[in-house]
Amino acid sequence: MSAATDGPAVGGPGAAALPDRPRLTILYHFFHPDDVVSSELFSGLAADLAARGWDVEAVTSNRLCHADGSAGPPRQTWQDVRIRRVWRPGLRQASGKGRILNALWMIGAWSLIAFRRPRRLPQVLFIGTDPVLSLLTAAVVKTLRPEVKIVHWAYDLYPEAAVADGLLQPQSGPVRLLQRLLRRAYGSCDLVADLGSCMRERLEAYGHKCRKITLPPWALAEPPAVATADPELRQRLFGPARLTLLYSGNFGRAHEYAEFLALARQLRDTGIVLGFAVRGNRAAELTAAVTPEDTNVRFLPFVPESELAQHLAAADVHLVSLRQHWTGIVVPSKFFGSLASGRPVLFAGEASSCLARWIADYDLGWRLDMARVPAVAADLLRLADTPADLRRRQQHCFDVYHAHFSRTRVVTAFDQELRALLR
Repeated sequence: MSAATDGPAVGGPGAAALPDRPRLTILYHFFHPDDVVSSELFSGLAADLAARGWDVEAVTSNRLCHADGSAGPPRQTWQDVRIRRVWRPGLRQASGKGRILNALWMIGAWSLIAFRRPRRLPQVLFIGTDPVLSLLTAAVVKTLRPEVKIVHWAYDLYPEAAVADGLLQPQSGPVRLLQRLLRRAYGSCDLVADLGSCMRERLEAYGHKCRKITLPPWALAEPPAVATADPELRQRLFGPARLTLLYSGNFGRAHEYAEFLALARQLRDTGIVLGFAVRGNRAAELTAAVTPEDTNVRFLPFVPESELAQHLAAADVHLVSLRQHWTGIVVPSKFFGSLASGRPVLFAGEASSCLARWIADYDLGWRLDMARVPAVAADLLRLADTPADLRRRQQHCFDVYHAHFSRTRVVTAFDQELRALLR
């Protein structure tokens, strides 16, 4: 099954209950009640699998991702998920040294799972990608306990991200060493889930022979219908615009803005407005690149999650970007949130990205590069003049999300795949 044309793969022989509650342990750096996006996704997956009959344990750290203090008690039960928090030093994730030391600490703590008594040993060990190099735990556990089935959900790729960011050279000694260790770790997996075809292509370089599936992250908010804009909020954010485009979320090293500014300049004085509600280490660079002549570009407040749904609904089209050389290393999760709210996507990125392929295959919006700026601008002008076409496109995006990318679909696929491993 091609992920680019058929959406997330659903495999396995169905979700019929196994004789006993199968034991599943999820390893992820941050977990409930942490509000970082990946934490909420892994927490939601754990709770949904527990509701489907799994005996779920989450082994996480005692730290929050973006705040000081403890995430909670060492042991806690939440929505039938047993949470065990590993103490680790309070080193800053934002520093390179702190990030690596935190990763080594968690990998060491997680590797001790291999020494558990048989009745406490998980039947399936589910490993994420935070902290970096988490997958090295797989090689240790598989060597000592080969009966444990190991599943990896790849959210981003390392050291590939460090290479794309310019922190490491592609053929340097550290990169070759990490790739050798990771080849062993991927080879220890029974199932690897990627986020899209472009990530699958990068993972193929490790040569692992296990089952591979595509299961992208779902949207944190799944409205029951196409989200409707609040007129007062829309007016406050965009003014009397004919068509509104919004980039909302993190704007870091993996994101680009040059194509968006070129489009905005092509659309000056047309009543089409681009808004940016961003934070991150390239947000200041974006702000500095906007000139006083860019009158149809606005910087909007970054809102808390409780206001996010209304904030996203104020725009007609959503903006997503990914810089060159980052394709397949990360897959922007805001793409799925946009579809869930019923918004077409304008994606600035390479044609080889799974987002570009999904947009083309399912007619979900536009791919933008410098050569396409005039054509996309003309298409947006036509859309501004045809509100009925805009509503049709929004409903179509909403329908495609629920047919191919929803939380229920992804969790069902995981449930089937995990049960198939135990058969």
